[in-house]
Amino acid sequence: MKIEDAVRPVPKADEILVKMYASGVNPADYVVRQGGNEILKPFLKLPLGLGLDGAGEVEEIGNDVTGFKKGDRVYGIPNFLGGTYAEFIAAKANQFAIMPSNASFNEAGAIPPCALMAWNGLDLGNVSAGQRVLINGAAGGIGTLASQFAKAKGAYVISTASKHNFDFLKQLGADEVIDYNDENFANLLHDIDVVFDASSVPNEDARKIMAGALKDGGRFVSVQLAFPFSEGFLNILAKKNAEAKMIRRELDVAQSLNDIAELIEADKVKIVISKVYPLENAAEAHAEMETKHVRGKIVLEIRKEN
Repeated sequence: MKIEDAVRPVPKADEILVKMYASGVNPADYVVRQGGNEILKPFLKLPLGLGLDGAGEVEEIGNDVTGFKKGDRVYGIPNFLGGTYAEFIAAKANQFAIMPSNASFNEAGAIPPCALMAWNGLDLGNVSAGQRVLINGAAGGIGTLASQFAKAKGAYVISTASKHNFDFLKQLGADEVIDYNDENFANLLHDIDVVFDASSVPNEDARKIMAGALKDGGRFVSVQLAFPFSEGFLNILAKKNAEAKMIRRELDVAQSLNDIAELIEADKVKIVISKVYPLENAAEAHAEMETKHVRGKIVLEIRKEN
């Protein structure tokens, strides 16, 4: 990957031009860079910029845009696979929201896709106060947010992670933390209302164990779109009258991001950043993301915040 000069985009009537300050680095970025998977390949048309999400200042607004003005600090997910590794982007205004007032550009730019997947996952799982909710892969970008969202809803949160993340997750509010490498893993899980599998690493055995821990009528939600539910897994759920869903549903991006911003401003959710790289070091950021052992999110800083 290398930086190249490009023509500054011009916003259409329903778009805003954003002066970008930060972009998150997500697993989908390196999947796209490598040529995509079965789900993403149909959307990959060259030339294609990398980057799903980001934050910046509104520089210009299209003639039909009413919700923003020049200088607004915004965050969002512009133009599916829309190239946020850039100094300026033009995208539909309804793909953005005003970023949390207590967040920096780097913090706000790090979270939109992970936050929306976590938000959507708990909504699909119908998480509510008093329920026992298992977050698998709780130390990652999606998991750290899902754990906090579930806690904000009043759930009893059980997180899975490696041992070195135990204290970190308890600081984020987890009621229990379980080592997914523990040979006794299956016996440690029981009476779960909702499983949210936020891990980026597919594991059929772990999936079946977590399904087996569900209560009758429980719900299993996964972010692993490229790893379909197997017949054996669905059979386990059927015996429990439980259901499984993949995160696919269209979201009202702006409204969801507004709701998430309220939680962040109320100090109910913390944004966890593992490392910040300058834009020119995007390749290094990808190499770290591909280790699949990142705590929270990696961010590309496109320009310094004043």
